[in-house]
Amino acid sequence: MEAQLFGFPQIQAPISNNGNQTDDGHPIVMAAIQRTKDTLFNENFVPWKFHPRNSNFEPPVNGSKIYIKTISLQQTQACGGINSSFIDGGSDESYSITISEAGDALIKAQSSASILWSLETLTQLFYTHSQRSEGVYTPLAPIQITDAPKFQHRGLNLDVARNYYEPTDIKRTIDALSYNKFNRLHLHATDAQSWPLEIPALPDLASKGAYRAGYSYSPDDLLDMQKYGSDRGVEVIIEIDMPGHTASVALSYPELITAFNVQPNWDTYSAEPPSGQLKLNSTAVYVFLDTLFQDLLPRVKSYSGYFHSGGDELNVNAYLLDETVRSNSSAVIQPLLQTFIDRVHNNIRAANLVPIVWEEMLLDWNLTLGKDVVVQTWRSDQAVADTVAKGYKTLAGNYNYWYLDCGHGQWLDSLPGSTLTPFPYLDYCSPRKNWRQIYSYDPLSLVPSNSTHLVLGAEVHLWSEQTDPVNLDIMLWPRAAAAGEVLWAGAKDSQGRNRSQVEASPRLAEMRERMVSRGIRAEPVQMVFCTMNGTQCAL
Repeated sequence: MEAQLFGFPQIQAPISNNGNQTDDGHPIVMAAIQRTKDTLFNENFVPWKFHPRNSNFEPPVNGSKIYIKTISLQQTQACGGINSSFIDGGSDESYSITISEAGDALIKAQSSASILWSLETLTQLFYTHSQRSEGVYTPLAPIQITDAPKFQHRGLNLDVARNYYEPTDIKRTIDALSYNKFNRLHLHATDAQSWPLEIPALPDLASKGAYRAGYSYSPDDLLDMQKYGSDRGVEVIIEIDMPGHTASVALSYPELITAFNVQPNWDTYSAEPPSGQLKLNSTAVYVFLDTLFQDLLPRVKSYSGYFHSGGDELNVNAYLLDETVRSNSSAVIQPLLQTFIDRVHNNIRAANLVPIVWEEMLLDWNLTLGKDVVVQTWRSDQAVADTVAKGYKTLAGNYNYWYLDCGHGQWLDSLPGSTLTPFPYLDYCSPRKNWRQIYSYDPLSLVPSNSTHLVLGAEVHLWSEQTDPVNLDIMLWPRAAAAGEVLWAGAKDSQGRNRSQVEASPRLAEMRERMVSRGIRAEPVQMVFCTMNGTQCAL
């Protein structure tokens, strides 16, 4: 019978392979150790939902107990902290956990990041006893775990411009990301509807562009979120979308924007209201962007290796109204766009950051991008294959699988007589992407084996037309956790088959209970009858 190992009083500070206590990453790791203790003893759960009703699944109160007295952590590489290497997976995230039947526990980790992930895995081996005085236990010992991620970039793209989220909401999301071993939070920080990111050198951007006073992120707010993420292994990447999706700039600098808030036929000039794009051949726009980057990029680079310059859904008709262009011809716009993107990316590189762009800049506009640029795809698996075929590093995240906002119905109101969105008023990407659909997605599905190294990873996306702080957690979790497992373990099993939903379902349901115990308002995976009764809810 498996040993029932009970809670432990001490986790030793990590020791490097030369016998010295780690240094640079030590405060991060020590904080992680304390969080691990809090999770185990204060935020754990009784797993009654995963056993037949009224069964005696717990260790007997009066039975013999083997205690884990100490867990030893060994870090096998010199510690440079979580942020020692952002680019191209420079940090080795592999680890191993060994717990013997006698209660000896050892964690070996390559880096500070892998220590964080190993401690997260450790918490998932233990449960709270229904007799609280009995503490926590694991029915899984002896156990040997060797683990490493499939993809180096495991991210969430969160839109914080269409609806505003308090920094506490974003930090809670960072917590949940780290529980699921995501390591990137991509903040889509600005858009046509609002500019919530404060730029001290351009104070009117947020003071006039935010929805209201207090609905903006100060430099201190941003720094706090960056540090919070770094301490939990989550790199915060900032996106300023441009030249499209910039109508909010007109609220403070109207001379920089063309086709601002054209009504009623806004859809001629933009994907969403209000219309408006940065002018494409304007010296004033370049002066504005230089000022923006001189302020923002130095604040980004201490906690990230990347900066996202956007580039999606550019509307050519807006440039008919741009006095610096006066054309919607791609032949006219393309060279101007090339000059624009070259200048933007040179600013980013000057700050020692790597540019990220949306796929349209490469695949639709055929721009010449530097080979350092990461191209983020979203429209299809073919876009991933086409991007790597051109020799570019890419991020996947097909909207047909990984857009979490889909399926809530059309958010646009239909005017009388309108045929834009007929009954039953579905949104453009319906249906809702349930966790099984998310779990079935393979970021490498059309990528040849000799190009898979160019797929750095993927992001699951939450656009905020119909999401705000009230429903944020439910919109994200536990569906995003299904994407997290794909990014960590890969979409295929060791035999090259799609991973089993029957096997994943109880894991995801248990992970949901763990998140709820830690303050994340995640929705249920199945009713309790199903989780109690194995495969009785399968067909």
